[in-house]
Amino acid sequence: MPGSFDRDTAVQRQSGGSPSETLFTAEISPDWRAGRGPHGGYLAAMLLRALTETVADSARAPRSLTIHYPRAPDPGPVSIRAIVERTGRSLSTLSARMERDGSLCALALAGFSVPWRAPEIAELEMPEVAPPDPLRDAGTLEASGGPAFTRHLVFQQRLGNVPFSGSEQPMEVAGWLGLAEERPIDPLSLAFFSDALFQPVLVRLAQPAVCPTVDLTVHFRTAPSSAPARDPGELCFARFRSGAVHEGFFEEDGVIWAADGTVLAHSRQLAILMPLKGG
Repeated sequence: MPGSFDRDTAVQRQSGGSPSETLFTAEISPDWRAGRGPHGGYLAAMLLRALTETVADSARAPRSLTIHYPRAPDPGPVSIRAIVERTGRSLSTLSARMERDGSLCALALAGFSVPWRAPEIAELEMPEVAPPDPLRDAGTLEASGGPAFTRHLVFQQRLGNVPFSGSEQPMEVAGWLGLAEERPIDPLSLAFFSDALFQPVLVRLAQPAVCPTVDLTVHFRTAPSSAPARDPGELCFARFRSGAVHEGFFEEDGVIWAADGTVLAHSRQLAILMPLKGG
């Protein structure tokens, strides 16, 4: 039986469409809520699943995924229309629209490619931190006031402060991260992890705020076909940093490493800092 992550990000292929497009339906679960609507990384994983099924070529791994979030869908059914915009000898470019009752909720662009031969250069080293704790306690973020989706997370913080502490330290958060269920790390979980932690800007605030995502980009650096077999209980190490807030908008840059130091993904998102009324 699938775990909650695979069950709740499942898509169902529908008949119809054209030779270049595939239609899917999916169900937005209320269990992955974050603030005003479903968690952005949760929707990213669902869209990536539809895009991967549309490519239908295991040799072409996801390399880039960009999503804009114009409207947060309520829990319930959504439709996804995935289109192969172009397929070359090595690279496939796709788009996808997620809609609820005819209204656009998310718009995605993605690139899938076979590996290319090039020099292997690695200068992005994982920070030296204490190893993960053997106990994979889930829900610690939810217990400290995090949104509903964080019950699905194992998070062991190693760098940064806590939200709404009014800290003057750099805007960053980092630690060991994984799903509560034991499941191998793959592009679907990496898409989710890229937006899974609290935003680094929140450590500078003394009052509660929410941070809806405008757009999220994930670059997948290690394809599943080239990654060694991994322990399904393995945690990855994720580090997210922000540098500026201007006119309510801020960026968040992330890197996710495997436990052995292999870079798995880069991410960048633009979000809006919205203090809560009465906070």
